Amino acid sequence: MDTTRIAELLQPFLNGAIPPGNCHSEQSEESAVLSHTQLQNISTYIDLVLRWNARINLTSIRRPEEIVTRHFGESFFAARYLFPARTAWGQPPSAVQAEQGSAPTRLIDVGSGAGFPGLPIKVWATHIHLTLIESNQKKATFLREVARKLTLTNINVFPGRAEAYPNPPADVVTLRAVERFDTTLPIAARLVACGGRLALLIGQAQLARTHELAPDFTWLRPLNIPLSSSRLLIIGVRNPEQHASG
Repeated sequence: MDTTRIAELLQPFLNGAIPPGNCHSEQSEESAVLSHTQLQNISTYIDLVLRWNARINLTSIRRPEEIVTRHFGESFFAARYLFPARTAWGQPPSAVQAEQGSAPTRLIDVGSGAGFPGLPIKVWATHIHLTLIESNQKKATFLREVARKLTLTNINVFPGRAEAYPNPPADVVTLRAVERFDTTLPIAARLVACGGRLALLIGQAQLARTHELAPDFTWLRPLNIPLSSSRLLIIGVRNPEQHASG
């Protein structure tokens, strides 16, 4: 798909400053622009989705432009809030991390399916260590193929259920468009480290249940996803005292 057209379609999701309190930096970020390499990666990713979709039904959306807005748009919208492109010091987060000698941020994407939002977030923030949890073996194979084609490193695909994931909790956990929301959300919440963040891309109807199903989190104000009347991004921070006592 043409990269110029991809950039046009994604612009509504990258426009505007981030409101205070909705990101971890001390400085709001203005509208973002994707690099040529990022746009090329998205184009390659779309080609792979279209090619594999005929065989394993990755998504019910078939039109490339709608794949961009529905899948990539939501994912990059979340990425901007989780990983602002520039910190308060005006440097990419990966550069600040290297200078401070801190460990890379670990992100788990639960029920990755075709890789959204986890893989686009990795395209946006290449410094993170990403784990994609996907129990469907064919979809897990697809996820590995995308990572290989895009030459993305520090990606682990766990081909099993989230409740069986054996490794330590992560700094960030993402969850999007799950059918068994009431069952899956508490499982995803348990994968969040003390003080870590849980980012949900959900429908308006699921918002009330979010607070009930994950009471150990302090939730930031929900954000309306552009070009949608009912889709939301909501980010919660795991309360250290609750995590310690649980």
